[in-house]
Amino acid sequence: MKYKYKCVSVIGARPQFIKAAPITRIMDRFGIKEVLVHTGQHYDHNMSKVFFRELKIREPDYNLGIGSLSHGAQTGRMMERIESVLMKEKPGIVMVYGDTNSTIAAALAAVKLHIPVAHIEAGLRSYNKKMPEEANRVLTDHVSDILFCPTQTAVKNLRKEGFTNIINNGRLIEDSFAESRSLDSPAVVNVGDVMYDSVLFNLSIAKKSPTVLQTYKLSQKNYCLATIHRAENTDDRTKLESIFRSFNEIAQKVPVIIPLHPRTKKLVKDPGRFDKNLTIVPPVAYMDMLVLSSSARLILTDSGGLQKEAFFLNVPCVTLREETEWVETLRSGMNTLAGTSESKILRAVRHQERVSLKKREKRNFGDGNASERVLNIIKIFLK
Repeated sequence: MKYKYKCVSVIGARPQFIKAAPITRIMDRFGIKEVLVHTGQHYDHNMSKVFFRELKIREPDYNLGIGSLSHGAQTGRMMERIESVLMKEKPGIVMVYGDTNSTIAAALAAVKLHIPVAHIEAGLRSYNKKMPEEANRVLTDHVSDILFCPTQTAVKNLRKEGFTNIINNGRLIEDSFAESRSLDSPAVVNVGDVMYDSVLFNLSIAKKSPTVLQTYKLSQKNYCLATIHRAENTDDRTKLESIFRSFNEIAQKVPVIIPLHPRTKKLVKDPGRFDKNLTIVPPVAYMDMLVLSSSARLILTDSGGLQKEAFFLNVPCVTLREETEWVETLRSGMNTLAGTSESKILRAVRHQERVSLKKREKRNFGDGNASERVLNIIKIFLK
């Protein structure tokens, strides 16, 4: 196939694979040649390679194999290797996702080579500067040329920070971009959430083979799903122990399954002291995780992506953080912030058990066609 444009897409962590999948699958349709770069930030089989297979993402053109390092060392090494790829490929644009070290490294490498940057999932803010993800997302937004927001809240966040070139989806997008080129400001547009696209595409496939429930002897809506991986929780022994005490307490009434992140596994030394109904398992593949999430009675997590998936799937959620970027999930009543205190977590669980499920408002995260909007805008931008 003869391509008119070239885009380098940089991914490196499990949530980015999910976000990239619906865009990667249809890139050809828009006449854009995609060069896919995997930094190797997530290298565990169930957190990396199997995702490509399940999500129908082709093998990366480049696998940089960076692996686990300190933030500075990892980001610096990524920048160096991504820069080499960009100098060789000479793309018209670089596409980055979310808020990981892979995101900021690719954005900085591109900017220094004067290559435009498109940021998928722009405008998110937790306003917690201790989170490395917050620094990554803020810096990436401020060096990007196109900011693809998943929600109207994200657009408002950027407006508060001085971004004025807001493109209105209600107008002809091509005319809007023609005007925006005369402005020395990144284009900001709410396209909806590409992760919602991904969930809609994959859920029906996942439900056809729900063997993961049989494997772990779970029944529909009769267990809780828990995940814990953020450094602010796993690196603080007091917080981590408080979280696991709450899991133990919950497990006395209903089974709790925890696909344990590699970061956390190193810190949980004695699984034998946990309640017999608390099941710790290795990280699970994406389709299995969709089945576990959609079939759960309740989700407990510190993951931003899983908060959203719970919302999409109409499953109550308790977030093990003091803040969230996804305020829409809180407004719906489907999500409750609990922090890491055992008593607050248990109180939030009781609250979610009492609250009737509210129908999710689709308009908060788009209509499942965010990927097409993104590529239509990229194509216009590259003309």
